[in-house]
Amino acid sequence: MLYGTPATRRRDAQRNRAAIVLAASEVLTEGDPVSLMPEIARRAGVGQATLYRHFPDRHALTAAVIEHQLDRLEEAAASLAEHPEHFRSLLRAVLHIQIAMRGLVVLIRRLDVPTQNRFRRRVLTALAGPLRGAREHGYVRADLVPDDLVLLFIMVQGVAEATTDAAAARAAADRSVDLLLDGICRAGPG
Repeated sequence: MLYGTPATRRRDAQRNRAAIVLAASEVLTEGDPVSLMPEIARRAGVGQATLYRHFPDRHALTAAVIEHQLDRLEEAAASLAEHPEHFRSLLRAVLHIQIAMRGLVVLIRRLDVPTQNRFRRRVLTALAGPLRGAREHGYVRADLVPDDLVLLFIMVQGVAEATTDAAAARAAADRSVDLLLDGICRAGPG
């Protein structure tokens, strides 16, 4: 046996795939997605051939990173099912990830519309339960619905993309998140 057992190869492949997705998530928080693939391979500690064996193109890798981020969101949202008072923190975290991963948002726009819609539905589905709990307990506006969250995402993205200066964009987007959350959230039931 030159390369180990099939089970060992599968574990190695799974480990490589996970390392690639995590490295891609890191790279996408740093901005420019132009030299994405070589930098991701380097950070994941794999060759470009291994990266392309798992993800034949940028779109496949983008989809895998989005899936990873959505899995994390769904876990976070599920953990807050009994804590409607934490919806603001959850939404703040989602909006800050959106700001940090500007490069990912650029790549998402290059995906076909049905794929973009599928990802959007997953985000809204994950946030719908916590939003409903927060609304029922008076932690957010009574008229706030999941589709309104799309408006928040669009507004924050517009601010984040208003300048090419990453630091200025991040500061402005952070401020916009505070203003938006102050507009939709309440301090407590009431």
